[in-house]
Amino acid sequence: MTSESPFRTAPGDRDLAPQFVLPLVVRIERGDPPARTDALETAARAVLTILSDERSAGDGEWARAMGDWQDARIRKVVRRARGAEWRRAEALDGITVTGRAAQVRVFPPVPLDGWPKDLARLQVSGTDLDDPGAPVAADPVAPVLWMNPGVEMSAGKAMAQAGHGAQLAWWELSGEERAAWREAGHPLAVRTAGPDRWSELTAGGLPLVRDAGFTEVAPGSCTVVAEGGSRYCSRLRLPRP
Repeated sequence: MTSESPFRTAPGDRDLAPQFVLPLVVRIERGDPPARTDALETAARAVLTILSDERSAGDGEWARAMGDWQDARIRKVVRRARGAEWRRAEALDGITVTGRAAQVRVFPPVPLDGWPKDLARLQVSGTDLDDPGAPVAADPVAPVLWMNPGVEMSAGKAMAQAGHGAQLAWWELSGEERAAWREAGHPLAVRTAGPDRWSELTAGGLPLVRDAGFTEVAPGSCTVVAEGGSRYCSRLRLPRP
């Protein structure tokens, strides 16, 4: 993988490589949609799950696709499915991750213009979800993906951005820290920062997603800050008393 950031907006070497996309499908049944925060957290954990899957490394069956995807722009697209659409999606090679109620299936990367037909036919727009109440306070120990309070995004777009934030946090970790996070089930929280807190976060040198501006938001928009990944995983590796 090249050292150039995959989330920068200026053209670079990553734009010259063949472009791939990581597909995610969220299950949204009519009349029983998941809560927005649950969907965002589940999407982030789905990205971590496929990154840490043995099929994504070494001689694994997904390793070539995962490597090609990470050598180009890091694109993720979230589509929605219900009923028979969801059952067809589940029949394709991938991993389903379940949150409190949300279900998100993540698939190995595909060429930008080479989606499987059962995924290509799914809707991207209109993925609008709400929280029934204010999310509970985030675990003070687990990593938090902080969303920009000044950028409005559909739930699908926000899910992709949360996945970007989780991936940046993952890339900062050592192999031992990644293994510890995986064994713990990739705990994390997604929350929206207050304006003052957002200013502190973006000035603190933490992993920061700057969107390339392909959809919904302006190029260069700061969307997510990942906080606490390395600190949390280091704690998991401490010898137990």
